[in-house]
Amino acid sequence: MGNPHHLAHWYPTAAYLYILCLDTLALAWEYLRRHPDYRLDWLRRQRRPQAAQQAALRWGLRLLEDPALDARDAHPAWLPGHDAVVQLHPDADPPPDAAAFAFWHIPGYKQLLHDGKGLALIARSPGHCVRFALAPGLEDGMAVAYANRGNGGSGAATPAHGHGLPSSELAAAKPRPPPAALLELHTLQALDATQAGASLREVAEGLFGTDAVAADWHADGDLRARVRRLVRRGDALMRGGYRRLAQLAPLEKGRSASTAKRP
Repeated sequence: MGNPHHLAHWYPTAAYLYILCLDTLALAWEYLRRHPDYRLDWLRRQRRPQAAQQAALRWGLRLLEDPALDARDAHPAWLPGHDAVVQLHPDADPPPDAAAFAFWHIPGYKQLLHDGKGLALIARSPGHCVRFALAPGLEDGMAVAYANRGNGGSGAATPAHGHGLPSSELAAAKPRPPPAALLELHTLQALDATQAGASLREVAEGLFGTDAVAADWHADGDLRARVRRLVRRGDALMRGGYRRLAQLAPLEKGRSASTAKRP
């Protein structure tokens, strides 16, 4: 008799390969969108628009985003503060060799959106994701300066370098090391499996194969302990740990991210 879970949405690891290329903000979204209470807030948003705005703020967002969209298609409007987001401003006193903001010269697949406060630009290329917040009044061809909260926390504007881009050292999210990326893939796959009602053994078969489970699945074995850690890690990241990935303040002790009762 075949494994009944092989047709489940969480079973094929190939469906999770896009996780390997995500930066920390995109990973934060992947964990948040799986939270049952977040999904309830999304469903209630049209009936209670004012409550939806407050709910978004509790989750660390300016606006609620559709949890059915994965990080390849979603545009979550995170509250500001992440080091990876580079602010671009018109340079009020540019030097003679000042770089210009050149939208079409920015490499990668570009997405321009309004996040509820202003324009945001995301440029993705293999292994990199660059995020910008565009100041009002910035136009293509203008001399540009950038500010980066990760640069000593000063937020001071500094001239840009070359092709209308900030320094790649500050702007580009470095590719995640393969072991760390694989950990996120396995964690999200295990989280989806447990939310679908799979047992730890079934999770292990989906992640590592039936042969590995048949050989190494024991009550006190390393494989079982590894799967248990993945399940716990996924639940913790979904329940609030995603805020660390998004560089948001942790929830106040004793308070839930949502007033809805947890399942």
